[in-house]
Amino acid sequence: QVQLVESGGGLVQAGGSLRLSCAASGRTSSMYTMGWFRQAPGKEREFVALISWSGAGTYYADSVRGRFTISRDNAKNTVYLQMNSLKPEDTAVYLCALRRGQLSTPEVAGYSYWGQGTQVTVSS
Repeated sequence: QVQLVESGGGLVQAGGSLRLSCAASGRTSSMYTMGWFRQAPGKEREFVALISWSGAGTYYADSVRGRFTISRDNAKNTVYLQMNSLKPEDTAVYLCALRRGQLSTPEVAGYSYWGQGTQVTVSS
């Protein structure tokens, strides 16, 4: 089993920045892709960003590309999401997810392990 714990959420004004972290523990010895997703009230969970095991491959949703940056530190089993130029429409619960193997996907169904999420609220 794998446990994922997110941190770093909070309340920020539009145009501000936040840095989210997701620490993985448990059976993390194999290669895995990490993803960030978000879910706003009344909306479906949506893809935000993903990063490959090596860190060389990243992919972003169009809505965040150029503003958000995903990175990882495999020695610490931690993935980060740097969020800049935040907008009110970025308000959501942000969840990290883990997918075993080297193939990456932005699909929610492709991830087996999920954290509980951290709330990000952007005020206008």
